[in-house]
Amino acid sequence: MQPVFVTAFTAVTACGQGCKPLLDALLEQCSYLQPARLIQPEFLTCTGEVDTPLPEVRAELHPYSTRNTRIALAALDCEGAAFRDAVASAIARYGAERVSVIIGTSTSGIYETELAYQEHVASGAMPGTFDFKRQHAWVATAEFLKKELRLGGPRFAISTACSSSGKAVSAGQRLIETGVSDAVLVGGVDSICHLTLHGFRSLELTSETPCMPLDRDRSGISLGEGAGLLLLERDRSSDSNMMLVGYGESSDAYHMTAPHPDGAGSAQAMQSALSMADLAPDAIDYVNLHATGTRLNDQSEMRAMATMFGSQTPCSGTKGITGHTLGAAGATEAVITLLALSHGFAPGTCGIRHVDAEFSSHVLTETVPLPNMRYAMSNNFGFGGNNVSLIFSRGGHDV
Repeated sequence: MQPVFVTAFTAVTACGQGCKPLLDALLEQCSYLQPARLIQPEFLTCTGEVDTPLPEVRAELHPYSTRNTRIALAALDCEGAAFRDAVASAIARYGAERVSVIIGTSTSGIYETELAYQEHVASGAMPGTFDFKRQHAWVATAEFLKKELRLGGPRFAISTACSSSGKAVSAGQRLIETGVSDAVLVGGVDSICHLTLHGFRSLELTSETPCMPLDRDRSGISLGEGAGLLLLERDRSSDSNMMLVGYGESSDAYHMTAPHPDGAGSAQAMQSALSMADLAPDAIDYVNLHATGTRLNDQSEMRAMATMFGSQTPCSGTKGITGHTLGAAGATEAVITLLALSHGFAPGTCGIRHVDAEFSSHVLTETVPLPNMRYAMSNNFGFGGNNVSLIFSRGGHDV
């Protein structure tokens, strides 16, 4: 694999807009999970919602206006629009036709579709502002970002449930390595909607209290929403020393929703990432786990972790802070991994009280300094065994 530079990254989560509030939450182990607010279902559940005001989509792109695109727009313009400026610099270097966009999502604008059908039930007609193609379609947010940033390269969306935006990152590397693009905006955006809240409830996977990943008493997930955006480039164009050096993908197809009980697909994705990066397991200094807080998913992942890394490599799950952002999880947690590398620490597992005794891995219950951390892995595993593992490095990759 040709390593690519990560020259900019940003996120919008329940913690706030930008990397700074997310970093503070990771260091302080502060949970932003609260009882559901945007949608108040008939059952108890906690969510990680974006409560900060979202920007409005400009008039000429208003047909694309959804909660999803407004979260994406917030990610572009938070913290002084640093990410937007980085994309503009890439366009200036390579030309607009050489800059592409790939977005992972599982919801896109489903929330607006739900509101539209509610109006249809009440009035007998769909609202005039509803645009299925520009709001509901999976590609809508990617298309919005392409138009908003005036990018000329390919744009597409990936929707493989919880691995969607992790796979968007690996797809971006392939566009660069094959010469299709010189820079790719990759990431994921998802927003709270009735479908996911009630869908996960029907699977008996939601928790009434804030989720407790990897805990012996864990009872399910807390859904979240947000955006994670990364700019991948062929050349180092800034003072960033972050790189994507490997990825692994697998599709074990063990079950429609349940993971393989022994984590076979998860282990395959992690091994593929290590092989692509030409690294041994002991080169990985920290693993950001998928760790959803459900009985089966945590058990499956930790069995794979034991197979791959034994009991030494520090690992943790961060969904107790942000909630499970579904199609955006791969990107938001890639940003978390990059923050850990940048600032030399490994985050603890927020919400954990007692590590499940079955797990033999080195699960972090508190944030710890790792000033010499060089390589970190981030895992995301979706329905149907759609798995992805990403490896990032700080300070180069010379194996």
